[in-house]
Parts: sequence; structure tokens; C-alpha cells
Amino acid sequence: MSLNRRTVLVRLSLAALVGGAFLVPRAHTQVPARAAWLDSYREAATRLIHASTSDDFAWRRLAEFTDTYGHRLSGSENLDRAIAWVVDTMKRDGLENVRTEPVMVPRWVRGRESAEIIAPPRHSLAILGLGGSIGTLAGGIEAEVIVVSGFEDLRARAADVKGRIVLFNAPFTTYADTVGYRTGGPWAASRLGAVAALVRGVGPTGLRTPHTGSLQYGQGAAPIPAASVAAEDADRIARLRARGVPVLVRLTMDARSEEDVESANVVGEIRGRERPHEIVLLGGHLDSWDVGTGASDDAVGCIVTWEAARLMMKLGLRPRRTVRIVLWTNEENGLRGATAYAARHAAHAADHVFALESDSGIFEPVSLGFSGSAAARTLIREIGTLLAPVGLTEIVGGGGGADIGPIAHAGNAPMMAYLGNPARYFAIHHTPADTIEHITPKEVSKAAAAIAVMAYVVAEMPERLPK
Repeated sequence: MSLNRRTVLVRLSLAALVGGAFLVPRAHTQVPARAAWLDSYREAATRLIHASTSDDFAWRRLAEFTDTYGHRLSGSENLDRAIAWVVDTMKRDGLENVRTEPVMVPRWVRGRESAEIIAPPRHSLAILGLGGSIGTLAGGIEAEVIVVSGFEDLRARAADVKGRIVLFNAPFTTYADTVGYRTGGPWAASRLGAVAALVRGVGPTGLRTPHTGSLQYGQGAAPIPAASVAAEDADRIARLRARGVPVLVRLTMDARSEEDVESANVVGEIRGRERPHEIVLLGGHLDSWDVGTGASDDAVGCIVTWEAARLMMKLGLRPRRTVRIVLWTNEENGLRGATAYAARHAAHAADHVFALESDSGIFEPVSLGFSGSAAARTLIREIGTLLAPVGLTEIVGGGGGADIGPIAHAGNAPMMAYLGNPARYFAIHHTPADTIEHITPKEVSKAAAAIAVMAYVVAEMPERLPK
């Protein structure tokens, strides 16, 4: 998920991105009775579900992808190689109109980084530089740490900040509430004269995993180096300070930003047999942060939406409308892929009938979130009854996503999100622990099945979803 989840939520009016659509209170709905109009789709739905859940093909593809290409930060060689593999593999799957759509993306390089308490007893800190941070000078920064619980506490202690490293030790509540310390904390600290900023990781204690993600430098203050620090280390520093013990930290970061480079969104389609200009849009984002393998955020979102289309092709199901898979670039630190897609396809935004994004993990228990008109919601709830075999009949609120948001809003298209369990998702989010070992074949197959059925029916039904 991207740098600026709180801003994106406001700007796009989505319940996604910041930590995914699951952040918005879900409006639960009653499961409707059997709808007769769906009878003609039941056989196809059964075939799609069976094909998806009868083996672990999608999980093995996810393993191949993450094992071979690893983490995929925008502008990296890993991402370039991954894009080339996706294009080649989509073509071998038989998808149509497979292509790349070029996008210029930022290139941020982490470089070497370290931090340690040098007084009292020396202790190495588990850190990850925040995306977009500047580096330190060659010798690093040595300064005393001031611990604050949040922005209000920072303002109250403004007179003590100058020349110090500010540690934002705000325990995780929700991503929407907590992400602001990562995105805006360094700038707020810099305005008061801090020389660097540390931000408590969002993951639970016990794993000692700091999390990365983008920051935003604002106007009126010089950029300062900034990193996330594991919750255990943040708590240790806070306890020392509470006892009145000064804590001196040395922070060294080689981080730098380079010139923008070319990347690409990847597009593949099943061409609609009757209304090919009408688009049912599915996808996730190919880029990830440069730690772990980005398995949950968001390789698996790419794989399950792509798998939905592959299953349709495998079973010979060609719907009336075009099913378009877009695997976006640069969601994490710029949203360039999303904005480029919306600009490129602006003239046809109104032809986007429906948009579904998977970028909130697929960890069970899961749900499907929907945002759209009351009339569209009624139809989606009825389609949801076809998902009884995978336990996903109930449709909740909060559909949307950062990458589908720009084009969906431009075309006023209904949106859906595949919503994973946030507790499991944020335990590894943007950390070295985001690997396939946390994801089961059953979860991958279930997600692909649900997305395939929903997308197929929306693409096949005689009338498009009402706006």
C-alpha cells in the first residue's frame, strides 16, 4: 500500500488504500434470497470455483513470482524483470491484447543504514529507512532522543526538540490513524528543529520488525533523515527516558533519490464477445517495498486477479464485456501507475462498468467490500450468493482501491475490494516478514474463485451495473 494512505482516502473517498478498504466501518447487509435471474450463471460459477479450488496452481505461481523476482521497488531491476515475466506469462496463458503502458516513476535507493544506542549500554536498533528519506552525512548523526506519544505531545514539548532525534512512539490502532506519524512525523519534527525522526513500527511486539513506507516532506522545513524502528526498541527507549536516563543514538543512512525512470503498467484482456468497449477492470500493484518479497502487498493481489481471468480463458468462458487485468506500477511511493492509467484511458472512463482491486491481503477471515449505488449494491448482493461454496456470500461496505480509484471516479464506476484480515496483514506489512510463508494455497484459491465469479457475472449479465 502506498505512501499516503490517509490523503488518498480523503482524495478518492475510498475505503481502501490507507490500509485497505477494511479501515472503513463496514455496513453489513443481509444475504438475499435465491435470485432466479442468476440461474443461468450457476453452472459457470460452479466450474470457476471448482477449477480454482481443486489445485494450488495460483499459489505456485505466486511462489514462482516472489521467489524469482523478490522485492520490486519502483525503478528497480527486480521490478523491470518482473514486468517482462508477467507480459510473457500472460501471453502464454492466452490472454489477449497483452501489453505494457509506459509510466515514469520515482527511483529511491535505500543504501546502507544502521542505528544504535551508544549511551547507555550500546544496543543495535532494528530500523528501516522511510521511503523518500534523505540520508545522513557520511559519519551519521549522533543526538539525544526525545520520545513523544503523538503530534499533540510533540507540540507541547516543542522547546525540547531542537537538535534532537524525535521518536514517535505511538502504538498502532488503525492504519488510518497511525500512518500519519510515518508520512508527516519527520516534517513536523523538522519544523521544530529536530535533526532526525524515528517512527514506531506498526507491527506487533515479539517479531522486532520495523516497517517502511513513504514519508512526505512539506514546505517550510528542511528534510531530515527518518526511519521506522521496531516496537520493542521504541519501547526500550521510552522506558529509559521515563526513568530519566538520557538516550544517545547514532543514525547512519545512505538513502538518496535519483532521476525518474521508466516503468510500466501491464495490461491483459479477455475481449468481450458483444460489448468489447465496456470494461470490467481487475488488478493489483506489481511494485513493492524493498524488503521481504512483497508477497501480501501486493504480489498476491496481482496473482488472484490475474488468475480470475486465466480461469475464464481455461474454461472457455468469454463474457459479453471485456475483462481487463491491469497490474499497476508505483502504487507504493507515488501512484504514478494509477494516475497514468486514468489519464491514458480518460476518454473511455465511462466505459468502465466495474472495478475490483485486491490490495488488502487475502488473509482469512475475508470479505468483499462494495461501493456503488443502491441499485448496483442489490445486484452485487445477489451475485454474492453464488459464492456460498467459498463462504463469501455477505457483501460489506468499503469497496475501492488506490489504483482503481482515479479511473473509477472519473467514470463513476462501482468499485469492489477483496478485504483480508487486517490483524494478520499489518503484522507483516512493509516488513522483511512479508513473504509467501504467511499465505496458504487455500486462501489464494478462494480469492481467485470469488473474484472470477464476481467478475464473470458482471461482465456477462445483459445490462451493465447501474451507476
